[in-house]
Amino acid sequence: MDESARVGSGRDWFLAGMRGIFSLPAMILMLSFVGFCAFTAQSGIPVEQVVFMTGIVWALPAKVILVSSILGGANVLTAFVAVTLSSIRLMPMVAALVPEIRTEKTPTWLLLLLSHFVAITAWVFAMERVQAVPREHRIAFFAGFGITLVLTNMLLVAVVYQFVAEFPPIVSGCLFFLTPVYFLASIWNSARHPVIYVALAAGLVAGPVFYWLVPQFDILLAGLGGGTLAWFAERQWRNRREARP
Repeated sequence: MDESARVGSGRDWFLAGMRGIFSLPAMILMLSFVGFCAFTAQSGIPVEQVVFMTGIVWALPAKVILVSSILGGANVLTAFVAVTLSSIRLMPMVAALVPEIRTEKTPTWLLLLLSHFVAITAWVFAMERVQAVPREHRIAFFAGFGITLVLTNMLLVAVVYQFVAEFPPIVSGCLFFLTPVYFLASIWNSARHPVIYVALAAGLVAGPVFYWLVPQFDILLAGLGGGTLAWFAERQWRNRREARP
C-alpha cells in the first residue's frame, strides 16, 4: 500500500481487508478447506456440523483434532480438552497482534470478538500488512479480512461438500496438506530467533512418533513436546552465554 492509500474511512479499510480474500494465504487456506471438507464427508460428518465447526472452531488443526477424536471414539470431554489445548497455541499470536491494531479507544469486547478470527492465516496476513494501515483503521482492516475469511470458508464448505465425497484420498490429502506446508515455510523464513527453528524441527520429528504411539493426540503432543524442547534449549543457550566472562 503506497502513501496515497493511507487515507479513507473505517469502511474503506474494512473493504480493503475484505479484498485480502484474494491473497495467496487466503487462497491456500480455502484449498485446504476443500481437502478438509472431503475428509469430513468421507468420515460421515453431516454437512451442517462441518459448516458449524468451520465457523466456531476457527483453526484447521483444531478441527482435524476434533474430527479425529470423534472417529477415534473419544468422549466429549476428551475431545473438548484436546481442542482447547490445541487452540492455546494461538494465544501468543493474539498477544502479538493486539498491540499492533488497538488504540486507546478500542473497547475490550471488540478485541475479544476479533481474537476469535486469529489463526495462522489471519495472523500472517495482518502482521505483514498492518504497518501500512493507519492505526485508527487497523481494527477495521483486520475485521474485514478475518470475518470475510471465516464466512467465505463456511460458504465454501457448504457448497463443495456434496462434490468432494468421491475425491480420491490422495487428492484430499494433497489439498489438505497445502496449508501446513505453506505456513511451515513462511514461519521458517520469517523466524528471527534460533528457538523457532528448534521448535519446528523438534515438532516435525516428534509428529510421526506420536502418531504411532497416540494417534488421537499426535498433533497436540508433537507441538507441546517441540515447544518445550525448544524452550529448554533456549534457556540453556542463554545461561551459557550469560556465564561467559
